[in-house]
Amino acid sequence: MIPTLLLVGFVLGRWWRVVIPAAAIGWAVLLIVTGVDSGLSFAVAAALLGAINVAVGVALFQAARLTFRNLLRSHRQDV
Repeated sequence: MIPTLLLVGFVLGRWWRVVIPAAAIGWAVLLIVTGVDSGLSFAVAAALLGAINVAVGVALFQAARLTFRNLLRSHRQDV
């Protein structure tokens, strides 16, 4: 499931302020509802891991976006 969270972060990385907290809460709720485990410590750990995984996807998106913008900017200056 980690690749799913990375993909969510990459696809929705533009809206990182909403995506990271939503994924943290959503991941913890999903794991508890499906019966993986329960308890406060499990929920906190799941939320933290979900947020970290989505944040990595967001970081990849932001890095790609900045690289693309810099390439466009340098191309415009060369012309």
